[in-house]
Amino acid sequence: MTRETDQRVADILQAIDRCRRFVDAFDSDDRNLVDMAEDAVERNLQIIGEAANHLPPAITEAHPEIPWPQSRGFRNILVHHYFGVDVATVRDVVETHLPPLAEALSDGASG
Repeated sequence: MTRETDQRVADILQAIDRCRRFVDAFDSDDRNLVDMAEDAVERNLQIIGEAANHLPPAITEAHPEIPWPQSRGFRNILVHHYFGVDVATVRDVVETHLPPLAEALSDGASG
């Protein structure tokens, strides 16, 4: 099933929202909650990378401030090198790199 560009942008924005909401649970004393939050954030980062991989050049070229190759590449790391994923790196991606991506895709120039 193919998804339209606006659906892919919505997928990315929804996944960013989830990552930003779930990342705080990384600090919980409840190990089960931490494990679930890590799994959820990593899954949503995979969604972001996969959807970004299918965005048309009109969107990616309109936002050169976004490191598109790294966004797509991080998805591959999460999927293929899951055993080497550092939680601090995941947190940094969520807190540092996702807000500019959300802003770029929410600015109205993406669709």
